[in-house]
Amino acid sequence: MEILVAAEALRVPSAVDLAAIVIGALTGGLLAAREGFAVSGVLLLAVSGGLGGGLIRDVLLADGPPVAMTNPAYLPTVAVTAAVTFYFSGWLSRLTRLLVVLDAITLGFFTVIGAQKAQLAGLPSASVVFIGTVTAVGGAVIRDVLLAQRADIVQPGPYNAVAALLGATALTVLAGPLGLPPLPVAALVIVLVAALRVLSVWRGWEAPVALDLPERARSRLVARPRRRRRRR
Repeated sequence: MEILVAAEALRVPSAVDLAAIVIGALTGGLLAAREGFAVSGVLLLAVSGGLGGGLIRDVLLADGPPVAMTNPAYLPTVAVTAAVTFYFSGWLSRLTRLLVVLDAITLGFFTVIGAQKAQLAGLPSASVVFIGTVTAVGGAVIRDVLLAQRADIVQPGPYNAVAALLGATALTVLAGPLGLPPLPVAALVIVLVAALRVLSVWRGWEAPVALDLPERARSRLVARPRRRRRRR
């Protein structure tokens, strides 16, 4: 009974869910249009951007057929979005700033949807964080694979997977051990993820790269005696 109540509390409104899918599909479709892809390529990248993360999530959760296949509105919505990007790609490309903000909000929504579904499945906290992050960035990974290029999330640049990871972690802690109400937690996490994404683009923040701590410590130890000698 408690799980059913939680499911009702965590249910994302259909309009919000479809809006997130539309923005994801727009991002993928616009990229395909810029690359000069045929209509099939635009449609394929729109599907990966709008539904890719959810498909990966549902396959990992193994909870029946993926929602993208069972919900009658998802695929038609992506198809219409792909058609819009195919015929109006030039006009949409001028809305770069708006698309960045909408994409950031979508990243937050997908993070919350994935993490909450993992919680309802009774998965441990680490798995909830993983599913939330994968749901948010899975579509981008599929898109980059289709483009035969290195996945954007593994390269230095504005926060993407990092923002989703922090958001999913915050949701897991706030809705798990702290036991806060799910809807306020969801809203807070969406704002957190979107803000991190937008600020990283605006301020030029980049995800941290691998460090060689022993080498860095050795370099600092060598540099200190040199500075002391110069002062003398």
